Parts: sequence; structure tokens; C-alpha cells
Amino acid sequence: MKVSGFTFVRNAVKFDYPVVEAIGSVLPLCDEFIIALGNSEDTTRELITSISSDKIKIIDTIWDESIREGGSVLALETDKAMDAVSSDSDWAFYIQADEVIHERYHPAIREGMEKWKDDHMVEGLLFNYLHFFGSYDFTATSRDWYRREVRIIRKDPGIRSYKDAQGFRKEGRKLKVKPLEAWVYHYGWVKAPSFQQAKMESFHKHWHDDSWMKKHIYGSGEFEYNTQSGLKKFEGTHPELMKQRIALKNWAFSPDPQKNTSPAAQRVLMGIENLTGWRIGEYKNYRLI
Repeated sequence: MKVSGFTFVRNAVKFDYPVVEAIGSVLPLCDEFIIALGNSEDTTRELITSISSDKIKIIDTIWDESIREGGSVLALETDKAMDAVSSDSDWAFYIQADEVIHERYHPAIREGMEKWKDDHMVEGLLFNYLHFFGSYDFTATSRDWYRREVRIIRKDPGIRSYKDAQGFRKEGRKLKVKPLEAWVYHYGWVKAPSFQQAKMESFHKHWHDDSWMKKHIYGSGEFEYNTQSGLKKFEGTHPELMKQRIALKNWAFSPDPQKNTSPAAQRVLMGIENLTGWRIGEYKNYRLI
């Protein structure tokens, strides 16, 4: 079985992405790892080349700054990395620059890839998600956050990154997938407020024009974390690769109970979900088989 990892990244230092930890968390499962390295304004290249592994292959890319709708430039960059995956790979393992796999899930992931390697009805493998918010001590659990997404796919030219690179489609349809008992730890909303604000000022340009940015993003000062509902204290352990970063970069964060609320209808739906596990009306970018 041959497995290729792939990702894209740009300005990882400027916006404090845990990309080294992200790549390192899947390297043990991969025979090669492709990085689409975008034209950065910082020392991202030096950061990536500091990773000591002969599995890593860098392809240089230029982001199309004229694309400012739907985050589709992120999908284009994902496709550039995916297209560089070796043609003889059985699986392609996608990880974003703010996602990390806990080492405890490596056996289950490897087992799943082996189990369904020769069953070509299975086009991808589905992961569960933990979304950290505000600090490394809280997760976001409201209906605004997706619970699952595909992160391992067949090496298939018909499979392309979908919309803003959250998931994948094959020739426009949802992938047929099997679930894994494995979680992605998503750290995209864990940064010092100044870094988060800088990220927002850059990130939203891929969705919105200048007038929207001026009204909603620019001049906001530091990012305000206390507006999120459905936060839950995290009682588990973080991936080993994240421990140094957490020790250096965690900070005091106490959600404001007055702001940590949601409309009554949302609370009812979350109550049903908590009792039954069923998320009514959940959007699923995949088809379980």
C-alpha cells in the first residue's frame, strides 16, 4: 500500500499556522508528502524546509488574488498539491495547515486504509472533528461547526477539491466513503487575538470584496472570541506534536456566559442532538456506504 500526503500553505509564520505539526502528524502514515507552497511574505519556506524528512516534496505556486468568491482559490491550491501526488499511490491523505491528527488514531487510520484499499467502491475515508476555539482548552460544539469530513481519498483524476477546500467531489457528485474511528483536531480558531485578526483580514479576501471587508473586518482591533456559542471545556489530551506549541502559546480564555448563548430554536435542536446523536438538517459533503 502506498500513501501520499498533501497540503497547501502560504504565510504560515505571519498567521501562526501549526503547519509543521500538521505535516508531522501524518508523515508516519505516508510514503511521500506534497506541499503546494504559495508565494509567501514571511519565512514559510524556511519553516517547511526545517522539517527533517526525505518524504517531503515542495511545489511552488502563485495564488490568484483576483479570485474573491467562495474561497475557491483554496480549492485550486489543494488541487495543485493533489495533482502532484504519485500516480501509483493507493490513497492520498489531505491535511490542512491548521489540522493535526492525534497519534492515538494512527493504527485505526492505517487499518482502514488497508481494509478498503482494494474495494474501489470506497472513494474516501471519513474523519470526525474537534474544533478548538479561543484557546486549547475549549471546543466549539454548536451546529455552526461541521462534525465530519473526508480527509483520505483515492488517487483519482476525477476527484477534485470542492468549493473552499473543505472536502472533495468526484465529477460533481459526493464521494462514497467509509467512516473511521479517528478525529481531526482543528486549531484554526486558536491564535492570539492579534494573529486571529490579521488572519481574518487576509482570509476573508478570498470570499468578499473590498466594500464588505471594510464594513465587517477592517478596523476591528483584536479579534473577539467571546461571541461563540456552544463552547465546551476540553478534557482530553492533545497530540504529542502540539504540546510544545501549547506550552508556549496558550493563554487565559474565559468565555463570557452572557455571550455564550444561542437562539431558543438552536438550543432545542442541540438538545435533540445531545440525546440522540442526530443532527437534524446536517449538511454532509459525502455519502456513507
